Amino acid sequence: MLLPLGGRRIYYDLTGPEHGPVVCMTHSLMSDSGMWSEQMPTLLQAGFRVLRLDMRGHGGSDPGAGGDYTMQGIADDWAAALEALNLPRVHYIGLSIGGQSGQPFAIYHGDKLISTMLIACAPSSGTVGDDTSVWNRGMNAVRKANSVEPIADEVMGHFLSDATKKSRPGRWKQLRDTAAATTPAGMLGGAAAIMNYDFTAQLPSVRVPALALRGAQDPDGTEPAMRQLAKLVPGARYEEIPNANHFCNVDQPDAFNRIMMGWLDEQRKLT
Repeated sequence: MLLPLGGRRIYYDLTGPEHGPVVCMTHSLMSDSGMWSEQMPTLLQAGFRVLRLDMRGHGGSDPGAGGDYTMQGIADDWAAALEALNLPRVHYIGLSIGGQSGQPFAIYHGDKLISTMLIACAPSSGTVGDDTSVWNRGMNAVRKANSVEPIADEVMGHFLSDATKKSRPGRWKQLRDTAAATTPAGMLGGAAAIMNYDFTAQLPSVRVPALALRGAQDPDGTEPAMRQLAKLVPGARYEEIPNANHFCNVDQPDAFNRIMMGWLDEQRKLT
């Protein structure tokens, strides 16, 4: 479904019992809400209502006016969507740029959150796994082709392990095709946001229960960065999933779902 938002439209999917606790899920750069398919049956069976949002220029969402995105602006999109859908408070789960934008969401819109899982991300652009030259090379390739297609295979090497590519080629192709179909404006705007953010000073002000989670083989959400994130947020916990790359929820769905449900059950007992 499409939600009008400041002259553009945000795609959302809201599924589950009307009065169930709401889990809001946001995805990585060059992906969309379909990256959470492995989590949907588990969440719905447990009685949660699940809101999945597509970021600007990704999936079914319009890229909006030209120019770079900011993490604050993306977080404001999430907050505006909750307001428009009359969802006062949610459990937030964000991976990669979903986790990066989840940080200003928790800092500036913490009243809308019950808890947050920040996955495969970092507290600042200075701690993102790839160096600036890698990002610049990828962005230049997208500009030259006016398409994300030229970098889709390389991106998938970060997203999923070789084991998943071999054992689940259909799922790998789904995610690869989604990456390739990302609008150039969405990729370039999001990449600019990833290269220019720093919440290290503000994260100690977060008062929302937080779990920092990563795949142990993730080249982008590195262990030092994720441990730093957990240390900066008061009371936050750090966990990692073995044999998983950036999309740890797809590489190791059973392990991810156990951690996710354990976390959500813990929050239910506290509220």
